[in-house]
This record gives sequence, C-alpha cells and structure tokens, in this order.
Amino acid sequence: MSRAKPSWAVRVVKGFAIFWWDFLVGDTPELFVAALVIIAVVALLRIVLQRNALAAIALPVLSIVALGVSVRRARGAARK
Repeated sequence: MSRAKPSWAVRVVKGFAIFWWDFLVGDTPELFVAALVIIAVVALLRIVLQRNALAAIALPVLSIVALGVSVRRARGAARK
C-alpha cells in the first residue's frame, strides 16, 4: 500500500503551523507559557480590575522574573 501525497494546501498549512510553532515556542517552551501568563495577568489587572499602574509595573517585573527563572534553569541544565 502506498500513501497518497498530501495536497499542496495541506503541505502549506502544515509548513505554516510548523514555522509558527518553532518561532514562538522554539527551544524554550517555558518562556512561551510565561509570556502567555504575563499577558493574561496584565490584561486581568488592566481590564478587569482597572489597576493600570499596577499592570504597568507588573509587566516588566514579571518579564524579568520569567527570564531569570529561565536562565537559572539553563545554567542548572548546563552543569549536569
């Protein structure tokens, strides 16, 4: 039994999805998840709770924390 070759449209959609997955997630899926969580927290603070100043402070603080955690995990993995 031979498999049918996927159509051009299927290959384009699959290639597009693979590109975006690699671009957004790449080697560190935890940073992608952290970015989504940070966006959600800032949106919650800004839109739901109406705490604009707190949202403006939370964005860089949470970003720095996420990057710090990522670097610490990478250092630990490199030492092993």
